[in-house]
Amino acid sequence: MTAPSTVRRLADMPQDQLPTQAHAFLRQRHTELGMPGLARRWREVRAEIRANGTWRPTYDELAYAARAAWRNSGRCIGRLRWPSLIVRDRRHITTLQDVGRELAAHLDEATNGGRIRSVITVLAPATHTGPPPARIISPQLARYAAWPSRDGVLGDPANLALTSLATDLGWSGPTRRGPFDLLPWVAATADGGLHLLPADPAHILEVPIHHPDYPWITDLELRWPAVPVISNMTLHFGGLRFPAPFSGTFMASEIATRNLADEHRYHQLPAIIAGLGLDDRDRLRTDKALLTLHEAVLHSFESAGVSITDHHRESRAFARFAQHEEAAGRVVVGDWSWLNSYPMTPQDPSWSRYYNTGQPTPALLPDPYCLALTAGHHRPGHEPSPRQRAAVPPAVAATPNHAREDTCPHAHPPRHSGD
Repeated sequence: MTAPSTVRRLADMPQDQLPTQAHAFLRQRHTELGMPGLARRWREVRAEIRANGTWRPTYDELAYAARAAWRNSGRCIGRLRWPSLIVRDRRHITTLQDVGRELAAHLDEATNGGRIRSVITVLAPATHTGPPPARIISPQLARYAAWPSRDGVLGDPANLALTSLATDLGWSGPTRRGPFDLLPWVAATADGGLHLLPADPAHILEVPIHHPDYPWITDLELRWPAVPVISNMTLHFGGLRFPAPFSGTFMASEIATRNLADEHRYHQLPAIIAGLGLDDRDRLRTDKALLTLHEAVLHSFESAGVSITDHHRESRAFARFAQHEEAAGRVVVGDWSWLNSYPMTPQDPSWSRYYNTGQPTPALLPDPYCLALTAGHHRPGHEPSPRQRAAVPPAVAATPNHAREDTCPHAHPPRHSGD
């Protein structure tokens, strides 16, 4: 089977071919869904582009694009549930105050009392003459501050640039700083201005981490947000680009193996190894500590009534997703190294095959502008103040490998245990 023409690098698609891309999207949707009326709809869209320089998708077109974009996200292992994605059409929202309210509403709808749901909120698009009215610079809606000190960093070192950005914009943080201080949201307006939006903790559910057999883990006072809302995403389809915060459900390994264990993050493995009393001569002490941390994360979320999934379950689900896609005649795209990250094993079904590495459209991708700001990148020889207008940063290099745990949220796991 040959790959369809939509499987290509987005960078290879000329940005001035709006009519071509719009027609390709409409044809793809009508063909996949077996819908009549393509010629009539294309006449409407073509006339709209000629009159306005752009076009406005219907809600049904937008919802199809958002769900297909998740389906096309090669680094996400949780794509089996792509048809269940809740699509919030907020294209009419243009003010920062309203954007802040919508982000809080997104969190509430996704959290759902602990029964996590996959949600995307689509904001007003970029225009043919400039950027969107508002976009979220913060990579996630629940991020913890990083406070430099003589002893290192208090908090999450991954957020040093974001914390600096927030403080430059006027945020001082709590009077008594700690390792889990929630950051405010940083947003950008079309004129390049950067602004703070307060993150109300009432909308951010956090899960304290404890272990059923090791009560001393409670004394570490670890916790993690219940919902990963990736807020710097852009929905691409039909020649259009929409800021689109997207959320799913955490996989335990994202929290345990990366966020809490990595040396450049919370670096909790030494404390776990010490608490377990593991000997330095034990060559598997790191693995045992990671397994214990995994057990703690799974137990904590489940005992709190918050949805969470694990790598074995998601590997089996992804194998079913691949079967469904191929049965539908679609190419299965995927980045093997992301789909099979630690602690995946060769016994998991996603391990034993490779996938197409192209990027089909529709696509859901991080905004390079936002990535550059939160990575602390600046133009050579220029250090702009966030209080001033933000110049569009240069294109960023590939996202560092250590950031991967924050870019692939998953759909809520099935409630039954036989999957």
